[in-house]
Amino acid sequence: MKAIVCSQFGGPDALEVSEVEEPVAGEGQVVIDVAACALNFPDLLMTQDLYQFKPQLPYIPGGEIAGVIRSTGPGVSAVAIGDRVVGSASTGGLAERAAVQAGRLVRVPDGVALDQAAGLMYAYGTAHHALRDRARIQPGESLLVLGAAGGVGLAAVELGRLMGARVIAAASTDEKLALCRKRGADDVVNYSTEDLKLRVRELTGGNGADVVYDPVGGSYAEPAVRSTAWDGRYLVIGFAAGAIPRIPLNLPLLRGCSIVGVFWGAFVGRQPEGLERTVEQLARWWNSGELESHVFRSYPLEQAADAFRALAERRVLGKVVVAPRAAGS
Repeated sequence: MKAIVCSQFGGPDALEVSEVEEPVAGEGQVVIDVAACALNFPDLLMTQDLYQFKPQLPYIPGGEIAGVIRSTGPGVSAVAIGDRVVGSASTGGLAERAAVQAGRLVRVPDGVALDQAAGLMYAYGTAHHALRDRARIQPGESLLVLGAAGGVGLAAVELGRLMGARVIAAASTDEKLALCRKRGADDVVNYSTEDLKLRVRELTGGNGADVVYDPVGGSYAEPAVRSTAWDGRYLVIGFAAGAIPRIPLNLPLLRGCSIVGVFWGAFVGRQPEGLERTVEQLARWWNSGELESHVFRSYPLEQAADAFRALAERRVLGKVVVAPRAAGS
């Protein structure tokens, strides 16, 4: 079968289309015919050897997968051959077929296309876990979302709105901010042309944001912490800017705020019931028409490197997916 293989670290330029052996479902696993694999910044960082999880070379990138179960291994009973599912793994998604632990899969709700479902687990799972479990956000609170037009950021904009928050979307271009408004943001900040801290203070009457959702890091992290309200929660989601920030620890002291880590993958591994609870809620919103993921573009497998470049160059609005199997195959 065809797959994208990373044989050496070096980002998109190091990726190759190769013929590899078919996966076999082991104990507790299933093999999926992959319809769509959504790309996320951790996938990009892994290809550059910049992520905390270090895959052993050579490996197949891609951890967010949607498709149809082709075969099941011993001990699998919760899902069956033919089920439409979405799931997460550390690697292996950029291939025509992938072996995944059955416990990390959920059935795709009726009416949800598989390319949209591919963005369900990481982006919306992360945002829901961050806002509900880690921030315990309340209706009427203000929510500042950095990188708000990216996949994880846009999910937070949408879920924040559904949870009753006043959403302030921050991004680097007016085009991105227009999408954020369309998806539910109440106010926007262009942090390429505006002072993030001052603008957030203006929008919140001098109080700052009750919850700050930061998947960007880098140079935006410190002004974002300074934009946090008294008793606020600054959520550490990731480091799409590439640099892990060094936050002066006097800031949470002076502002009386909390810095809260969010690691969706570890949470799912430690508390699998949390995954079920999250997916049930997301499915309700999806089936009611209140929630719909935004797929920026779908690339064929042969153009996976181009999809990674679009992600690296900040050209993606919402989610970018790779479709390993041609329509009808």
